[in-house]
Amino acid sequence: MTPPVRYPRDTFGYGPTPPAADWPGGAAIAVQFVVNYEEAGENCLLHGDAASEAFLSEIVGAAAWPGQRHWNMESIYDYGARAGFWRLHRLLCEAEVPATVYGVATALQRSPVQVAAMLEADWEIASHGLKWIEYKDHARQDERADMEAAIRLHEAVTGRRPSGWYTGRCSINTVDLATEDGGFAYVADSYADDLPYWHHHAGRDQLIVPYTLDANDMRFATAQGFNSGDQFYAYLKDTFDTLYAEGQAGQPKMMSVGLHCRLVGRPGRTSALKRFIDYAKSHDAVWFARRIEIAEHWAKRHPPAAGIDRPSAMDKETFVDRFGSIFEHSAWIAERAFAGELGAAHDTAIGLHNALTIQFRTSSETERLGVLTAHPDLAGKLAAAKRLTAESTAEQAGAGLDALTDAERTRFTELNDAYKEKFGFPFIIAVKGLNKDQILKTFEARVANDRDTEFATACRQVERIALLRLKDLLP
Repeated sequence: MTPPVRYPRDTFGYGPTPPAADWPGGAAIAVQFVVNYEEAGENCLLHGDAASEAFLSEIVGAAAWPGQRHWNMESIYDYGARAGFWRLHRLLCEAEVPATVYGVATALQRSPVQVAAMLEADWEIASHGLKWIEYKDHARQDERADMEAAIRLHEAVTGRRPSGWYTGRCSINTVDLATEDGGFAYVADSYADDLPYWHHHAGRDQLIVPYTLDANDMRFATAQGFNSGDQFYAYLKDTFDTLYAEGQAGQPKMMSVGLHCRLVGRPGRTSALKRFIDYAKSHDAVWFARRIEIAEHWAKRHPPAAGIDRPSAMDKETFVDRFGSIFEHSAWIAERAFAGELGAAHDTAIGLHNALTIQFRTSSETERLGVLTAHPDLAGKLAAAKRLTAESTAEQAGAGLDALTDAERTRFTELNDAYKEKFGFPFIIAVKGLNKDQILKTFEARVANDRDTEFATACRQVERIALLRLKDLLP
């Protein structure tokens, strides 16, 4: 038996109404600076690697040199440790804005004076992995071993276990491995949102505090990136202005700014960062925070939801039992939807309605006619005998169809008989929000339609009824 397809990516997220961030002090935006410390942790023969580094440097079109050291590349990275770090350190300390360091463990080990300065400045030092290398082709167990080694070395060098994790050059397994570790307040290997969110894996809920590749000085070293400090400043300012306006309108977000000692630490770029810091500080409703503080705030204000049964995670029996009656007496629609591709985007009323409706729309005309004929007459004999489904009973009662006068009941009976005689299925209308007079008027108008028009109209009404029912069950 072929297992159902479950799509692992979450393309819905928070949807149109993200949760209230409630940043401290009522801030409209949380601004967070990351100093990536990778110098002397990059690919290099001295570090046991097979080739030199080729990523994020001043060398345009750099390529790895197998079996050779690359003096120019090494000296560019050395600049970040020797000069760029201290320039950034002075700027951030003088501006009195907090920072988080993404520290490559082997790079931190080779930079004891810089680590001491980070600790003295009360910067958070999160882990940036054991080495600044690519993990996409690593076996899962090898990446896990490097993660465990990074944690041990990080604690030995800094005196404390890292609370945050960011590999950067990660694999499809990285976030799950960090979740399985169970010791991180947050993981940053995601660019999926402007707010933190929870990732569920292996029975654990891991907080994700997304990072950025756009508001990031790495664009100085990539194609179609920043050519000047003015471009960097303009991009940061535009990002800040948009998020600040959203926050003032009631939807506060988070802005991460990614920095590298060897990139923005160059004098021709540092002044642009200073201009942005001064600009952001000129606004009142700004919370400058380390990532660990954002994580702690979010975990307290928005803990992982407990006990929520997500449709995409249900077994078949539970799924069909819960949603088999959404389309009246037509559980086969739920069965087919379960066998199809479901994911986080289908865990809402609109999302699951889409999955169910696709099965209804792609079924044969005979099958769709079966769904129509499964619906009861409005105010008919089944209603009088109290033999409707719970959903239909509530819907008809909500429209006042359980309290008709004798004359109204007679008229509904006449129309029901005429409609079924003409079309071969009962009159179907989503009654929620309508009163009996409105329903009766629509009934009298629709009975005059031709069969093709009325078949299409009835199918649309069945879909609307399904959506209304789902909205009573799901977010």
